[in-house]
Amino acid sequence: MENVQTVLPNRSESEKSNNYIKWITVALLIYLLICAVGIIGSGFKMSVGGHAKELFAFASNPFAGLVVGIVATALIQSSSTVTSIIVGLVAGGLPVELAVPMVMGANVGTSITNTIVSLGHVRAKEEFKRAFSAATVHDFFNLLSVVIFLPLEIAFGFLEKIGGSLAHLFYGAGDTSIKGFNFVKAATAPVVDTFKNVGSSLGDQVGGGVLIIAGIILIFVSITLVGKLLKKLMVGKAKDIMHTAIGRGPISGIASGTLVTVLVQSSSTTTSLMIPLAGSGAFKLKEIYPFTLGANIGTCVTAVLAATAVTGNAEAALQIAFIHLVYNILGVLVIYGIPALRNLPVKAAEALGATAAENKFAALAYILGVFFIVPAVCLSVSSML
Repeated sequence: MENVQTVLPNRSESEKSNNYIKWITVALLIYLLICAVGIIGSGFKMSVGGHAKELFAFASNPFAGLVVGIVATALIQSSSTVTSIIVGLVAGGLPVELAVPMVMGANVGTSITNTIVSLGHVRAKEEFKRAFSAATVHDFFNLLSVVIFLPLEIAFGFLEKIGGSLAHLFYGAGDTSIKGFNFVKAATAPVVDTFKNVGSSLGDQVGGGVLIIAGIILIFVSITLVGKLLKKLMVGKAKDIMHTAIGRGPISGIASGTLVTVLVQSSSTTTSLMIPLAGSGAFKLKEIYPFTLGANIGTCVTAVLAATAVTGNAEAALQIAFIHLVYNILGVLVIYGIPALRNLPVKAAEALGATAAENKFAALAYILGVFFIVPAVCLSVSSML
């Protein structure tokens, strides 16, 4: 009996030790995933970043502005970066009425990152179905938000008016900067900068392409390994802890998504981190959904604080930043607050996830079509009108 009693505690301690090692591995893989997103973003910036402002020049009308916002953010993979550029352009004289559709487009374009991340589960049918649905629910919410609010904004300019009122209220509150508080960027900088230095030595075009490919490979590796580990770890107390933070209810989920995105300063990163959890089955789509809505709200902080440091047309810059924030908050209140609208993104994502799981080319066609081909065609047609 004494031998049995001594063996059991040792086994329990061994299991705990193994779990700690697995959680540390998960943390390292998540760090790798964040680095990979940064590497891909750096690759796109290296390849097309110098022409980003030229792309914005095509925004001659609200519809074109929407398309430009989608394409630019899909390429740069950072809505914070794009909205910060838009803030700078508004400070330089870009009309606010053209900038509003651009920030709406940035919301849509930023969701390409988590959609790409979901492809890491493509080899496991059920996992891919769950992961792709969790990724695209963000897409469908943002698209529905555009369908509802863009026509209203064109007709009444209500976002422009609300943003103008808030900007006037807060204008002159003092310069603010959050660069020094971006802990995630500081933590990933050594890895990302190393890749950037290697890419830079190959030239902008080739180096950018190498960084994009390297980032995609890192995403696939990290997602595959995280998915396997989470299946073993997301049981018992560990699962309860995660549900307390995210899965307890929609308000908790939205608040968690907002807070994490404020800290990470990237909705793409925040929502991408939830895809392995969805793919592994640890969280259901309806639990992931509110978290992504919170990420939409949290991502606006960067642009708002960046706008306060503008020295040119500062009030207009602050206005467009507040417009982005108000737009995302209203999107959550209206779409999630109205029962008839609330489940539309979920149902659409589930249907698309099921289709993509049966036909992998459907997933590729969706990504290329929604984020590149359709916007490019629309932009061409718009420029001819």
